Amino acid sequence: MYAEGITLTPLEAEDREQFILDNQAAFKYGATEEFGLRDDHFEEEGEIISRGTIEHSIDGGCAYRIRQNGRIVGGMVLRIDEATQHNELELLFVSPSAHSRGIGAAAWREAERLYPDTVVWETCTPYFEQRNIHFYINKCGFHAVEFFCRFHPDPHDPETGEENAYDEDEGFDGMFRFEKRMK
Repeated sequence: MYAEGITLTPLEAEDREQFILDNQAAFKYGATEEFGLRDDHFEEEGEIISRGTIEHSIDGGCAYRIRQNGRIVGGMVLRIDEATQHNELELLFVSPSAHSRGIGAAAWREAERLYPDTVVWETCTPYFEQRNIHFYINKCGFHAVEFFCRFHPDPHDPETGEENAYDEDEGFDGMFRFEKRMK
């Protein structure tokens, strides 16, 4: 089931700060649902996802607000590679007050419609985000293709794309990488 009235509208400059805050709130909600208020999964002071991570995604991608009948219910950032059409879903969040209504799945279908030439979509999510794992595999048709952890660290920094120097002291827990082949 997909929600009705879902559209993606480009992020406007005056909405950037609220987009960041809404994204952080949605990610924090997911982590606290899983772990309570423990702080060992936070990137920066009290946040699961840092402001820098979100800003880097917005600056390097195509940011959208997810709207339902005109009302903001989430956001999404896509990175589109026009040359290869190997595109990335960098961020996707739905406001916790709008969860379990088919909004995320409808927004994803809209993203696929906006970029019909995509050959492969890619995204990642932390191992503990069972809601996200279920969503990507069972609702959106992605396949888990890699698991980054201390035994198999991501060779590239997710923010910069530069070679990653794995540091065991960082307490990295694990991240699933997903792909969805379109063609």
